[in-house]
Amino acid sequence: MASQVAGVKNTNEGENVQKNHGFFGSRMKNKVVEFPITLKKLGQDDPRRIVHSLKVGLAVLLVSLLYYCDPLYDGLGASAMWAVLTVVVVFEFSVGATLGRGLNRILATFLAGSLGFGIHHLANLSGEKGHPILVSLFVFLLAASVTFLRFFPRIKARYDYGLLIFILTFCMISVSGYRDEEILEMAHKRASTILIGAFTAVSVCVFICPVWAGDDLHNSVATNIGKLGSFLEGFGNECFKKSFKGGESNKALLKGYCSVLNSKQSEESQVNFARWEPRHGRFRFRHPWKHYLKIGSLTRQCAYRIDTLNGYINSEIQTPLNIQSRKVQELCMKMSTESSEALKELALAMKAMTRPTSASAYIIKSRTAATTLKSFLKSPGLGEDILLLDIIPAVTVASLLTDVVAYVEQIEKSIQELASLSHVQFKSAEPKMEQEQTELHHHGMVHPCAETEGPHHVITIVQPSLKEIYRKQTSPF
Repeated sequence: MASQVAGVKNTNEGENVQKNHGFFGSRMKNKVVEFPITLKKLGQDDPRRIVHSLKVGLAVLLVSLLYYCDPLYDGLGASAMWAVLTVVVVFEFSVGATLGRGLNRILATFLAGSLGFGIHHLANLSGEKGHPILVSLFVFLLAASVTFLRFFPRIKARYDYGLLIFILTFCMISVSGYRDEEILEMAHKRASTILIGAFTAVSVCVFICPVWAGDDLHNSVATNIGKLGSFLEGFGNECFKKSFKGGESNKALLKGYCSVLNSKQSEESQVNFARWEPRHGRFRFRHPWKHYLKIGSLTRQCAYRIDTLNGYINSEIQTPLNIQSRKVQELCMKMSTESSEALKELALAMKAMTRPTSASAYIIKSRTAATTLKSFLKSPGLGEDILLLDIIPAVTVASLLTDVVAYVEQIEKSIQELASLSHVQFKSAEPKMEQEQTELHHHGMVHPCAETEGPHHVITIVQPSLKEIYRKQTSPF
């Protein structure tokens, strides 16, 4: 009997082992199959990542020639490896990030090397016994003070990497000088190789398919504004048109705003990188990048209200949105639609760097609808036909939409302020229209008839808006 029980137990253990092996084997197989798919998707999402990888490989290859060329290696020796290390740690995705790290490394290396050599020379004057004491004292004081400077937000944002390199280089030069007599030659070789590596990384990053942090920041801020406009359009269709027209829901438009909620850190990093970049494209050297943080902050505040509105559609915890008053539905729909149009116009004007002249009309309409809704909700005869539980969702949605309208107006004012600042090349649409009319006259398509006899007729040419042109050329936000 005992032998039978032991046999059954061994059989079960064998089956469990086979199942575990089969489970882990299938899991590993799935990971191997999914890995190429993940790589393909990563490259398709942003093809610049592939170009960046090739650029890093090219820069490392160029500085590796210091080892393969005998004349260069004879002059630099083993210090040539510092050029390779510099390229690896300095080369970043955008030009601004690469320039920032490269300049930080070069300045910190030269300052720390000069100071370390000076401390070494001063310590030699104090004799053999005083040399290690004096060097140790300076290492402690400089390392402690520079580390404390890293806690300042402004210094940490732009010079944190340079301060780290300063501490590292100073300690290596000053401490190693106690045992190595040829400290000046060592410092010269390391500074030369670091300069070569930083120059190679910056040159490849700038002159071969450059990625500008300023362009990414400008486009991301405009895209985030457009995402809010797309949500408000989808929100109106989802909540109100479906209530009495039976329209189909469009959930895709209601998910784009989620990326706006966590865009603060990305925008701050892009602003710090963009400040290092030289003049490029439409952006001058002293472009007011900090103003983009103000626009981004207002966009996020608006997105927080929108996130609460989204809870009335997707959340199962909150009370379902059931607005019985047709008047409230129409006014909320008006606020949502007009705010959506205003945000889309602002996004298009921002991306094209033109003054947003047409968005003010939509903002005025949405503000008028908000004022009318407030007056309607304060009317004394409102509670006769509508229960209190039915009006609570309406008041909540109306309050949130009113806040959205206010933030849309502030975003429009911030963009107008940006367009009016110096070192900004925002264009107006009026000169473009006059130029097009002048071209028509030159081509002979329109002939002036001011000197002809007979009655004069006025012909009004309706120009399409930026939104209509954008919808014809590309897909909407």
